[in-house]
Amino acid sequence: MSARTVRTRLLAASTVALAALALTACDNGKGVRDEGPSAASESSARPGGSTTAKPAADSGTSSGGSAATPAQGAPKGSTGGSSGATGGGKAAGGGTRGGTGGGSSRIACNGSNTRTTATEVSRPLDHLLLTVTNTGSKNCDLTGYPIARFGEAQSVPPVAEETHPQAVVTLAPGESGYAGVLLSAGDGSGGHGYTAKTLVIGFAKGGSSTPALPAKGVHVDDKLTVTYWQQSLDDALSY
Repeated sequence: MSARTVRTRLLAASTVALAALALTACDNGKGVRDEGPSAASESSARPGGSTTAKPAADSGTSSGGSAATPAQGAPKGSTGGSSGATGGGKAAGGGTRGGTGGGSSRIACNGSNTRTTATEVSRPLDHLLLTVTNTGSKNCDLTGYPIARFGEAQSVPPVAEETHPQAVVTLAPGESGYAGVLLSAGDGSGGHGYTAKTLVIGFAKGGSSTPALPAKGVHVDDKLTVTYWQQSLDDALSY
């Protein structure tokens, strides 16, 4: 047997013996297992030697411990709640502005925005018809009754309460309202009669008008009575 052959067999026997020892170490738990390349080795194995760590799970906080985003489970829209309250204030404000816009005051019919005429009628007898026409550009309310002063009288005639209208008489531009005047008792039962040639009509909301009477004047006595302002001519002459 040659020397080369002997060395070859000895090397083979040594290899087998080493393999057996390694197997024994793994079985009894006392040996060192191959855990693979370390993290440091893996980092150094990357080009340029830089370490690229896998991002940690988002915990909702920055590295300094302050909250970067709202914590999971926190009520959504909490920031928007403030805007909601502000929006509510605007809505309330809008309501206020609406009230102001819709609350424009109505104007009253008076001597400056109307024209008044006085007409002696044949029926009913001894009656005078007062006609008030809106000469303005806006609707006006004709309230109350005519405050009539005939001639030099120191007092004004009373109003017939039963003629009170169901609603306020409102006149559009160019529209007319009416009132009737009972001048005297047709049967001559009235007292203190006289002839009046002038007439002044006052309004409940101020101002006055001086409609012309017939040239001969009108006969009045203590039965003199007026009606409330009416929307229709027929209602004015029904008393």
